[in-house]
Parts: sequence; structure tokens; C-alpha cells
Amino acid sequence: MAKSLYLGADIGGTKLAVALVDGKGRVLARDKAATPRKAGAKRILKTLEALIKATAAEGGARLKDLRAIGVGAPGIVNPEGTRIVAAPNIELAGYPIVRRLSERLGRPVVLGNDVNCGILGERWLGAAKGADDVVGIFPGTGVGGGIVAAGRLLVGAHGAAAELGHVLIEPGGPACGCGNRGCLEAIASRTAIEREIRRAIKGGKRSVVTELTGGELDVIKSKVLKKALKKGDAVVTAAMRRAGEALGAACLSLRHALDPNLFVFGGGLVEACGDFLLPIVQKAIDRDPFFRKVGACRVVEAKLGDDAVILGAVALARAAR
Repeated sequence: MAKSLYLGADIGGTKLAVALVDGKGRVLARDKAATPRKAGAKRILKTLEALIKATAAEGGARLKDLRAIGVGAPGIVNPEGTRIVAAPNIELAGYPIVRRLSERLGRPVVLGNDVNCGILGERWLGAAKGADDVVGIFPGTGVGGGIVAAGRLLVGAHGAAAELGHVLIEPGGPACGCGNRGCLEAIASRTAIEREIRRAIKGGKRSVVTELTGGELDVIKSKVLKKALKKGDAVVTAAMRRAGEALGAACLSLRHALDPNLFVFGGGLVEACGDFLLPIVQKAIDRDPFFRKVGACRVVEAKLGDDAVILGAVALARAAR
């Protein structure tokens, strides 16, 4: 049995995923379970606790063999990493996750925002390996963000740093769920892209999306967008180009503020359509006259997929222990 063992957990709105990981980031065992629907924090944590125990046992480890447990969860985590201040779509805010899990499992527990964990995972073992200044952007239902500056995760005074989906791109633009208008999330999330496509179709424009979805336009999945792009669909191409340009504008401003080595893009939308979106972002950065003589800044796709949050949670745990 390896001397340094950790357990990483990813709490999602629909699933819980955990993995037993050694100190070098090798996954020794993994498991997942559905997040209990419409459940409170106690039930979610009970399910997670059982999953952690089962995964450790599957990997031949006892709980006391674990140096620490890292947990990535959606929402704003306080700077101390002890509780979730606010969480969308899941009843975890205010619950003492770290204390309760540590009491029940008898091991140190570290908590972080899931997207922050994702960029830590990519910096440890993925697309940003070894880079000290990295910005992660993850477009999906919303737009998540994570920032590593001078080798340290940027969390801010209240734990709410790197809410990049709410960077203002278009004053007076589309309404965002945060209450503002013209946020990056309101223009470049998959939700925003779907909205633009539905609006165009409703306005009389023809699109293969209607055929690909059987006319069910409530949810337009990333794989449908990918197929439509390959077919040269004008409606989808226009919506995706607008999203790409908004992401490029955001990265241009973020580069001026943070001067990162690279931008890492991840999530299902990027996995499906990154070959269309990322060149648009790279071109926006390369056109910037201010940084032209300073040095290159790359735009890359994340490598770790669903393991990014788990491995990032382990990276948090390693740093704490």
C-alpha cells in the first residue's frame, strides 16, 4: 500500500464522484452515485460518506490510511475552506461540511469550489501542468472560472474570486441569473447559446437543430451543437461565434489584469465544440497590440475531463497536509 493516500470527492448537482488517489495523482479506485434529488445537506453528506468508505475499501485502504480528504463542491466557499456560503441548485449552503465529514470519517477534510479544484487539477497533472499563472474558464450551464496567480489559488476576501461568468462584457445586454445584464455567462454559456438559437428559429430562420432534436428545443445539447457546426448551420454558427467573441473579449481583459501563462478551457461545451471556439479566443488575444511584444499567451483545452475536480481536491488536500 502506498504511503501517501488521499481521497478526492466531487459533489455535483446530479452525481457524486470519488476516487482513491496516491501522492503522485494516480487513481487507485473510483466510484460514483446519484446525488439524492431534492435532498438536504444531511442526506447528501450521508450518501457521500458511504461512497467514500466504499471507494477506500475497494482500493484496499482503511480510512486511517488516508492522509486527508479533499472535496470540491459547487458554490462560493468561504476563504477558510470550511463551509459553502452560497450554492446554486443544491442544498449545501451554511452546512458545516468539513467538520461533519471529519468527525464521521476521522480524517482531515479540505473543501474547495469545484471549478477552483478543476483548475488546480489541470495545473497539477493536466493542460496547465507546472504553470504558475493560469486562468481556467468552463462554459456550460453557466460559466465557471478559476485563477492561479503566482502559484497560488486566488479565492478573494469572501471566497468569491474568479466568478468569471459574471465579468461584464456587454453593458445593458442579456439578463443574467446573477441579476446583472450583459455578463459573460449571459452570452457565452451553453444556456445562452441555446436561447439565441431558439430565438432565431422562432423568428423564422431555418436550422438543422430542429431536425436533430426532433423539434424539442428546450435543451440543445453540446453534441447537437457540434453536429450543426459540422453541417455549416448558419444559426448555430452565428450563436457560437458570438459566444466565442465574448469569451475572447473576457480573456483579453483578464490577460491585462493577470498576465497568465495560459487560459485553460474545459467542460462539455468545449469538449464538443472547442475546435470552433478556442481559435476565436486565441485570435482575440493575439490581436492585442499592447501584449504583442511581451510574450505569448496560449489558449488550450483541459485534459483531465471528469477527473479534474477530484484531482484538484486532492491537490488541495496535499497542500494542507
